Amino acid sequence: METTRIAIAGLGAIGRAVARRLTDGLPGLQLAAIATGNAGRAREWLAQQKIDCPVVELNEFPKLADLAIECAPASLLESICRPMLEAGKQVMVLSCGALLPRPDLIDLAKAHGGRILVPTGALLGLDAVAAAAEGTIHSVKMTTRKPPIGLVGAPHLVKHGISVEGLNTAKLVFSGTAREAAAGFPANVNVAAALSLAGIGPDRTTIDIWADPAVTRNCHSIEVDSDSARFTLSIENIPSENPKTGKNVALSVIAALRKMHAPLAVGT
Repeated sequence: METTRIAIAGLGAIGRAVARRLTDGLPGLQLAAIATGNAGRAREWLAQQKIDCPVVELNEFPKLADLAIECAPASLLESICRPMLEAGKQVMVLSCGALLPRPDLIDLAKAHGGRILVPTGALLGLDAVAAAAEGTIHSVKMTTRKPPIGLVGAPHLVKHGISVEGLNTAKLVFSGTAREAAAGFPANVNVAAALSLAGIGPDRTTIDIWADPAVTRNCHSIEVDSDSARFTLSIENIPSENPKTGKNVALSVIAALRKMHAPLAVGT
């Protein structure tokens, strides 16, 4: 079996989970490099975990890896994607909200034979949405409810002076398009961007975001109306050690990686 070399950009909750699983062994995959903002701390963690992997700069990824996984702040998307795509390599993007204002990265992938992969992440049902998009989708609406702590510091809240501290009841903090949500909540609603990319685009996909002190999980529901099906999907994700991110995100990355060399691949 041909081996795919994997580089991880970012060593937070998601990056660590993926690094551990790759080290444990996934068929046809090899952890080849890691880049992170604090190289010293990364090397200490790798040593503690008994993971033998070089910590390098992002521009070194193309010579070391076939696929880079972006597990970093959205602001670093260009630095992660551009070198890999120019080299005709693949990038798995989790901060897919940052893709929306950067269509040039998709053009770059096309020009050089590279590829951008967006895993399902913390959402569900993207297969169904993508299938419906082969026909005609009339509307896609998403509703997200998160514990208030998971929304603290979001640019939209800061810009509009919206406080989510000390809430006793649920508070609607945003209602608009997926494109607007991705800009206003870059660390919170990449799910909305993924949904829009699978379906009718970021300007026709709408989302309501609630800060809800009654929930302990990141809750997402989707309503889709199309000429082939009408369906509603709901998921409640347990937050990881980073309250902005669900545990299921790392597992979704691992599932997508496993599928790359699997003798049986389920789902479109």
